[in-house]
Amino acid sequence: MHLIVGADHAGFRLKETIVPELRSWGHEVDDLGCYTEFPVDFPDIARLVCHAVRENEGARGLLVCGTGAGAGIAANKIAGIRAAVCHDIHSAHQAVEHDDINVLCLGAQIVGEWLAFDLIRAFCEATFEVREPFLRRLALVRELEQESAREILGPRGDWT
Repeated sequence: MHLIVGADHAGFRLKETIVPELRSWGHEVDDLGCYTEFPVDFPDIARLVCHAVRENEGARGLLVCGTGAGAGIAANKIAGIRAAVCHDIHSAHQAVEHDDINVLCLGAQIVGEWLAFDLIRAFCEATFEVREPFLRRLALVRELEQESAREILGPRGDWT
């Protein structure tokens, strides 16, 4: 699987442990930063990772920040991204199976290294269940995304 990985300064150390492990599992991994513990803004990293996920069909993203919450909020502002903060294995696979998430957000201050590996494994091994209720709900989520874009851009497609 092609994984696009990024972290802010709070997630840097966990990301540095995760990336080589994912490569040892046979995944293609793009590490988009950050590369030191120098403070960076999580929305900037989320933008990089999420745009790369959208541009690489079939790729999934992994964002690591202090709690996962900030990264998840930022990621979900980007059209076509469905991100979830998961700190338990059931959520990590069910969010893919039922909600077709393409970005997993982890909190480095919440989960340790071994749980992070288990969460990522569950995320990577899960596949979306193509069933009517899940397809219907995804269509509703896309409608919300489009409605929000129209509210922001206005009827002519420019900023109001």
